[in-house]
Amino acid sequence: MNLQLHDQLKSHIWEIANRLRGPYRPPQYRLVMLPIVVLRRLDCVLEPTKDAVLKQYEKLSAQGMPENAMDKLLGKAADPNRTHPLYNTSPFTFEKLLGDSENIAPNLVAYINGFSPTARAIFERFKFTDQIEKLDASNRLFTIVKAMAEVDLHPDRIDNLQMGYLFEHLVMRFNEQANEEAGDHFTPREVIRLMANLVYTGEHDVYTPGIYRTIYDPACGTGGMLSESEKFILDQNSQANLALFGQEYNDESWAICCSDMLIKDEDTSSIVLGDTLGDGKTRDGFEGKQFHYLLANPPFGVEWKDQKTVVEKEHKEMGFAGRFGAGLPAINDGSLLFLQHMIAKMHPYKEGDDDAVGSKIAIVFNGSPLFSGDAGSGPSNIRRWIIENDWLDAIVALPDQLFYNTGIFTYVWLVTNRKAPERRGKVQLIDGTRFSQRMKKCLNNKRNEITEDQIRYLTRLYGNYQDGETADVRINGDTETRVVSRIFENREFGFLKVTVERPLRMNFEATPERIARLDEQTAFANLATSKKRKNEAAAAKEIAEGQQQQEAIRTLLASLAPKGQFIDRAVFEAELNAAAKAAGLKLPAPIKKAIFNALGERDPNAEICRDSKGRPEPDSELRDTENIPLPEGTQLPLPMQFGPDKPNEELVAAFRDDIDAYMAREVLPHVPDAWVDYSKTKVGYEIPINRHFYVYKPPRPLEEIEQEITELEGEIAGLLKGLVG
Repeated sequence: MNLQLHDQLKSHIWEIANRLRGPYRPPQYRLVMLPIVVLRRLDCVLEPTKDAVLKQYEKLSAQGMPENAMDKLLGKAADPNRTHPLYNTSPFTFEKLLGDSENIAPNLVAYINGFSPTARAIFERFKFTDQIEKLDASNRLFTIVKAMAEVDLHPDRIDNLQMGYLFEHLVMRFNEQANEEAGDHFTPREVIRLMANLVYTGEHDVYTPGIYRTIYDPACGTGGMLSESEKFILDQNSQANLALFGQEYNDESWAICCSDMLIKDEDTSSIVLGDTLGDGKTRDGFEGKQFHYLLANPPFGVEWKDQKTVVEKEHKEMGFAGRFGAGLPAINDGSLLFLQHMIAKMHPYKEGDDDAVGSKIAIVFNGSPLFSGDAGSGPSNIRRWIIENDWLDAIVALPDQLFYNTGIFTYVWLVTNRKAPERRGKVQLIDGTRFSQRMKKCLNNKRNEITEDQIRYLTRLYGNYQDGETADVRINGDTETRVVSRIFENREFGFLKVTVERPLRMNFEATPERIARLDEQTAFANLATSKKRKNEAAAAKEIAEGQQQQEAIRTLLASLAPKGQFIDRAVFEAELNAAAKAAGLKLPAPIKKAIFNALGERDPNAEICRDSKGRPEPDSELRDTENIPLPEGTQLPLPMQFGPDKPNEELVAAFRDDIDAYMAREVLPHVPDAWVDYSKTKVGYEIPINRHFYVYKPPRPLEEIEQEITELEGEIAGLLKGLVG
């Protein structure tokens, strides 16, 4: 790409945009500039054959042919080699619009309405005609059209790749002005190129001449991933037959993507406008369809409240027959919903079946999907579902400050249902966090970029598939040799979350302070209340009787004070029952529980409190959990249903011996009265990628630090002495 030309073009377009200042604030420039850049691009494409189209249009109109029947014929007049018609039947071009400055507004509307139906639909989404009147009234329309007429955007000068860069730069710049999230629309091209390199590594079929393959992006934005994927494959296999599919919820981004597709003579109907997850008004635009390659940078860290009703309904009613059977992530980050959606669109694969081709996915995430959610939660269950089905192939950790709207670290997940034999049952983790260079000029939060050499190196790491492969990387200005590739068995990301209970031990004593705590117990306080609100007299009587009962209980408890402290609840309960019987008082179970709570205090030296069957009661304050790694030889998938409330008997039966061995080894030597509540055992999965590449560096010796402090103190004293002197 001609970088000098690209920079000139960006500056020129932004200079034109600044002429809107006054009637438009900078965040509103997009309303005019995005559609008019697309309009000028189409104008440059169609201008050479404009006369031929008008001649054909005049001829067909004279024959009385309906306009909807003219589409293909006019398309061939514009370009006989095109499959998807693109033409304009109005007499106008940008140059001719300038010849009638008085009528430029209606003429521009007529020009837009003269486009072929597909192009016209694009401008309807831009809603550009709404701006024409405002531009004309503020005496800006002629100025803007004249300035844009001087910009040559013909594909022979500005190819589709460079045009994509321009659009995405403008989107990023306009969003920056509006203080919006540029990441909703824009993925740095070097990240897309890395994803393309990774996803097509090892894919031998895609380089077969004449092969047909589909590429899909469920959050396609302006179409960067689709365009880069197409370019990557065609550069190596010009005879590949590729079909691009995408969905985008933002009108402007959808229109830009479609304009790019239209100019390249690709089917714009394969780019669907609407919410991929489903918001009640729009839905998945490719229900029941499957794709060979799927790439996406879904909005991460974004709430999915608008999609909550549709998603939860599909999850509950369809389960694994729908897209979200494994579980639902937290409401504040819907990125894992997109991955589940993409997995649902993979072609099936079966070893030895030529018709079952399978699929491969590359998706960008932040760190949350790696470890968010406790064992048994939606995010953990989604990870478990993916890993236990042996779909997770690799994760590449990227450098920070790569994206325009955020400086956080990001991760590329590679997911496939057709792993190579040597990769089956395993996951490769790649530390690419040191593979970047500082940009000469920052773009918002983007301060780093991945070079072409670094893209190739990361791709080789993935292709080499070596555990423990090292690389020389720069860390704090020094070069160090670090492990950058690790390979793990699937089961190494799983663990059993086991609930460990310890017995409740309490002492009891009827001191005035403890008796006073009874008033804080709900059951005791409710004795002196009444539900007879309509009958004041009856209510007052009931309250008075309750107060008498409360006082009788206090008196009863005070009679136990001379007996001192009880360290066995059973003994205390026997004394309490005997005293109540002697006093003629009945103590219902809720009142007795309130007495235990008020007069009891935890005491590690007391006897264990037991239930009616003699079993120790657990102390909720001493309850703990242990995460037990899945033992070697574990066969996946595990025998446990998905969901937080599903039975776990099969799971416990499979791992009872392992749990007991862990308890005997790690827990009981320290707390011999502990036990496991097996009914609460859950499966968890997390991918602590940073931990696997962490290198411990011991702190400097204390003597060295003390010497440095002494030296600094001496320097400060010298400076102060100079000031005083």
